[in-house]
Amino acid sequence: MKSWGGEQVAKRDCYEILGIDKNAGQDEIKKAYRKLAMKYHPDRNPDDQQASEKFKEANEAYEILSNQEKRKLYDQFGYAGLGGNGGGQGGFGGFGGGGGFEDIFGDIFDMFGGGGGFSSSRRRRGPQKGANLQYEMTITFDEAVFGKEKTIQVNKQDACDHCGGDGAEPGSGTSTCTHCNGSGEIRFTQRTPLGQIVNVRPCDHCHGEGRIIEKPCSVCQGTGKMRKKKKISISIPAGVDNGSIITVPGEGAPGEKGGPPGDLYVVLTVKPHPLFVREGFNIICEVPITFTQAALGDTIEVPTLEGRVKHKIPEGTQSGTVFRMKNKGVQNPRGYGKGDQFVKIMVEIPKNLTDEQKDLLRKFAAAGHEDSHEQRKTFFGKVKDMFGM
Repeated sequence: MKSWGGEQVAKRDCYEILGIDKNAGQDEIKKAYRKLAMKYHPDRNPDDQQASEKFKEANEAYEILSNQEKRKLYDQFGYAGLGGNGGGQGGFGGFGGGGGFEDIFGDIFDMFGGGGGFSSSRRRRGPQKGANLQYEMTITFDEAVFGKEKTIQVNKQDACDHCGGDGAEPGSGTSTCTHCNGSGEIRFTQRTPLGQIVNVRPCDHCHGEGRIIEKPCSVCQGTGKMRKKKKISISIPAGVDNGSIITVPGEGAPGEKGGPPGDLYVVLTVKPHPLFVREGFNIICEVPITFTQAALGDTIEVPTLEGRVKHKIPEGTQSGTVFRMKNKGVQNPRGYGKGDQFVKIMVEIPKNLTDEQKDLLRKFAAAGHEDSHEQRKTFFGKVKDMFGM
């Protein structure tokens, strides 16, 4: 949900915001976003709150759809699959190092004129979001269908326990870099035929940090990071499938220069089930029955995801017949109800018959008539018409 003038309304679909089809490629997504960013950029629409909101909305939609992992997550679960939000919420500082925004924003800044004071360096040296991490997890068929709370252990870089991620030895101090006055950047101006351009480069003295550490941390040597094993709780929603991705916000690599951490993407592999085969949100189950049950009809017990249920087999059921059991499939994680279960009947021909059984079958065959076998009658009728026999 987001607020427009105090009223709470549902977020619009990302594809609708950019005006593109759900099968759009990355070039088409980038082109659509660039067009909207140009139109609604705050520098072109000063004091226009509606344009500002549309600019932020387009930013968020592009951040999701331009990231392959986030796009797949969004297509499966909507905004809920992204941990409740789309990521950057439209602000420049919220984009997680995707690279695509920097190129596009650089193009936009160029259009508004380098002489207006924009930096010729597109990559800012300020706080940066940490890298996203990926973890592959195998779950059972039932865990995918019904959901499960699980705990995983990830070996990753995190904030140093000794210095708390500060990089300085506890008890020691830091001072503001006097060369860049704490900005981490050295700026110098150039005059060009196009106007005045501000160039930016990282400060050589503080390496872009904006501060000088008097005594680096003895554990992490001033990096503020250390590799450690961390237990993370994962909530697997009911209805996920093989290849589904669950995002855990903030559990990726730590950010740079005070930036937020990245996210953890958990990629699921689902083990096969001994009885069920899944197709989307539907379940298929093959059930063997005897020749007698198929010929005379019967009521059989059929296994489902939630237990066994009785199902009536009508007289004369053929092998391969499929029965549909509504709402006996998998729950859609986006809240669109359940799929169905399809029961495929397989008539089993008996083996190792006794002499008595063979005699009974011969008598049965002798007492039969052609109308009892419609498929056989139709088949040989076609053969006769084809060969004139």
